[in-house]
Amino acid sequence: MVVRNKDEAKREEIIRATVKLVNETGFASSSVAKIAEEANVSPATIYIYFKNKEELLVSTYVEIKQVMGRSLLKDFDETRPLRDILRTFWFNGVEFISRNQDVFQYSEQFSNSPYASLVKAEEVDRYFEPLLKVLNRGKEQKIIKEVPFEVLSAFVFHPMIILSKMNAHDDFKMDQENIDRSFTLAWDAIKF
Repeated sequence: MVVRNKDEAKREEIIRATVKLVNETGFASSSVAKIAEEANVSPATIYIYFKNKEELLVSTYVEIKQVMGRSLLKDFDETRPLRDILRTFWFNGVEFISRNQDVFQYSEQFSNSPYASLVKAEEVDRYFEPLLKVLNRGKEQKIIKEVPFEVLSAFVFHPMIILSKMNAHDDFKMDQENIDRSFTLAWDAIKF
């Protein structure tokens, strides 16, 4: 029996090809054979890294969330005032989404697909844990409104996502002034 070593560059190319094909053709049409062709590897190579297509799709999503978490939490400092922490998170989010439309699009599609049920929330939440702790502390200290995280998300993170996507595709540009204005509106919606 021949044991083949895993090549991280090949694995990353498979992930890249998965994102590209799913974004272009959807989950159902993105077969292992097509992903392998796009990644310029044999289908058998994919099975060295992933048990099946389902694992490939889930792993791609989890890795995107990990990278996104690191990017959004860049310069995170829990000792700063909550508004400043969220502002930094907001700016990092606009930058990440604007520069990574492809992986963000995959993430959104995955979140709204039946595959999302295969990922435990805590598996993804751990990449954003420092922010979640700070938000909970903000609720306890009556800095932000005592509402479920999903409601906070609707007023803080979803506008950031929509504006970032507009920045990449429309005439609207998220310059410093528009980012500041947008964040202030979001902050005003959640502050106590």
